[in-house]
Amino acid sequence: MKKIMLCCAAGMSTSMLVQKMRTEAEKRALAVEINAYPVAEIESQLAQADVVLLGPQVQFELARLSELSAPLGKPVAVIDMMDYGTMRGDRVLDKALQLMA
Repeated sequence: MKKIMLCCAAGMSTSMLVQKMRTEAEKRALAVEINAYPVAEIESQLAQADVVLLGPQVQFELARLSELSAPLGKPVAVIDMMDYGTMRGDRVLDKALQLMA
C-alpha cells in the first residue's frame, strides 16, 4: 500500500483535503493511505511515506524537506494553491500518484 503524506502548518488545514483524496481513492479502488501531519512532525514520519505533499502555506519548507527525503528516495512537492484552495482531492491525488510512478 502506497502512503501519501500531506504536510501543513499544524496538520489541521489539510484534513478536509485528505478526506476528499480518500473518497477519490476509494472511487478508483486504489490501495493508498493518506494522512496529514504538521510540518514539525515531518522528520519522524518521513520514513513511512512514499510521497510528501506540502500545503502552500509551508512551501518555504520545500528545500529542507527535499534534502531530508532525497537519501530515502521520497519525492516532495508543493500542492497547487488553486487545487488546495478549492479542495480538489482528485487533482491532488493525481499529483501524488504521478510523483510515485
